[in-house]
Amino acid sequence: MSTRRGFLTGGLAGIVGATIGFLVGKNASAAKSKNSEIKSKDVVVPTQVFKGGLVISTWDAGIQANESAWKALKSGGTALDMAEKGVNQTEADLSNLSVGLGGLPDREGRTTLDACIMDSKGNAGSVMFLENILHPASVARSVMEKTPHVQLVGEGAYQFALSEGFEHNNYKGEEAQKAWREWLVQSEYKPIINIENHDTIGLLSMDTSGDISGACTTSGLAYKMRGRVGDSPIIGAGLYVDNEIGAATSTGLGEVVIRSCGSFLVVELMRQGATPQEACMEAVHRIAKMNPNFKDFQVGFLAVNKAGEIGAYAYRKGFTYALYKNGKNEVYPSGFYLE
Repeated sequence: MSTRRGFLTGGLAGIVGATIGFLVGKNASAAKSKNSEIKSKDVVVPTQVFKGGLVISTWDAGIQANESAWKALKSGGTALDMAEKGVNQTEADLSNLSVGLGGLPDREGRTTLDACIMDSKGNAGSVMFLENILHPASVARSVMEKTPHVQLVGEGAYQFALSEGFEHNNYKGEEAQKAWREWLVQSEYKPIINIENHDTIGLLSMDTSGDISGACTTSGLAYKMRGRVGDSPIIGAGLYVDNEIGAATSTGLGEVVIRSCGSFLVVELMRQGATPQEACMEAVHRIAKMNPNFKDFQVGFLAVNKAGEIGAYAYRKGFTYALYKNGKNEVYPSGFYLE
């Protein structure tokens, strides 16, 4: 059912339409009533809703995450169950150096975890700077469902997790700790972004009712300053879901995604009429324009709309995604901006 968004006024929509020339929703000029009240632009709602179920997730590791998500669907789960169980698989892979307790630590050698989750009703939960818990995405779901809050951080998030029955886990990845000790030799305080196949797991799911949810989880930037939080657990940056329109998730250097409200931007572009692919491309182009002097970083976006159309685009070559749709679960390379 079509709705109106009070925050998106006709005047703002006109600016968006003028700025993004390739979009089809250009008729967003300001409209005033007899009382001179600014009216919102009508939302562009897909005429068809895909009800076959699908999962799309970041990087090659998304193949296994997709499988777990699909099992949840076949067991009668919702899109939210799919999102949670999908990223749980990656969190439990202790050989993964960028997600979960096996991830590369901060400068002090401690692994801190960030995650968020969002359902088809607009509810969201997030944990940041969480230690010693295997499944931060599941803790984020508990924050969403069992507290009046969206975000819990650090010791508070940890104590909440224990109160909800999550177990303390002392695991420290041997490979990650070895890499950290080698890094300490020079201690070069410089963000290191893996350009190939290792980073956040962001997953978008659609169930057979056509409802959409998503989850995003990571151990964050390797050798980060203690307390640093990237885009992954931030609603609107690492993940955003609007069940009326679609959803988006991001991967890569979180700072540039946060500054652009990347995933929210992708969904809002789709709201104005862009396809998921066009929306992902515009978000990357905007980041490139905002950060002209950045060279050694990667950012990628995934998106899906209600019609089951998907989009994938990255700043540079190397970003891959896994798509489970129509009985096939395969990895694909995304398009990219930087030649």
